[in-house]
Amino acid sequence: MKKILIGIAAVVVIAVVAVVVLYSNIGSIIKAAVEEVGTRATKATVTLREVDLSATSGEGTLRGFTVGNPAGYQTASAMRLGEVKVKVDVGSVTGDTVVINEVVIAGPEITYELGGAAGSNIQTIQKNVDEYAGAGKGGASTPAGGQPPESEGGKKLIIENLYVRDGRIGVSADFLAGKQMDVALPAIHLKDIGKSKGGATPAEVADQLMTAITTSAANAVSKLPGLDKAMDTVKGGADAAKKMMEGGAEGAGKGVGDAVKGLFGSEKK
Repeated sequence: MKKILIGIAAVVVIAVVAVVVLYSNIGSIIKAAVEEVGTRATKATVTLREVDLSATSGEGTLRGFTVGNPAGYQTASAMRLGEVKVKVDVGSVTGDTVVINEVVIAGPEITYELGGAAGSNIQTIQKNVDEYAGAGKGGASTPAGGQPPESEGGKKLIIENLYVRDGRIGVSADFLAGKQMDVALPAIHLKDIGKSKGGATPAEVADQLMTAITTSAANAVSKLPGLDKAMDTVKGGADAAKKMMEGGAEGAGKGVGDAVKGLFGSEKK
């Protein structure tokens, strides 16, 4: 009997140690998962500096979340999300569907780089995430690396409230001559993500969030004063270059350069 009790005690101790080790490393586990899945979904390098999560309260903070740019874009990153605060229903963590009460993305910085086949880096990332999520629903697309996204039998998510607040967008393009035009990102509030169908895959959640950010960013950028004029300048520059090649427009290049500079009276340096 004594040996049996010692054996049971040993199993209990091993179980406790396993739980402690899991909880002590849960931040690094989440970090690795976010970086791996995020990079596959966006086809851009995703990094996460730090995860601080309480296994008892379900509250946590993700810091230093950065989404790079897909191939073909020149700016350092597409998104820097700053702090992401999360509140998880701890009781749901062991089930098939995890309920997240609230996600708050505070102070994101988005670089909207114009150009490329899709129109911008943000639209290209949206397209990549769409393909990634579509592959998980039996679509023909396959994510980068040849690995499918989370299967329908994996963990599902329900997010009751997701907020994006106090964001800024910086518009970058070759024709802006190294300058950047800034505009506020309108606040975003998504409710009950995945609730109607009993949960959404992480890829589907990312797809919904990217759709909301892309739409909001595009609307904000389209209202930037002087952007239409800047884009017209590009066409004018091309026409001027053509005339210069033909020898009929001496000094046209300087006029185009002055027109671009005139767009920035109080822009952010």
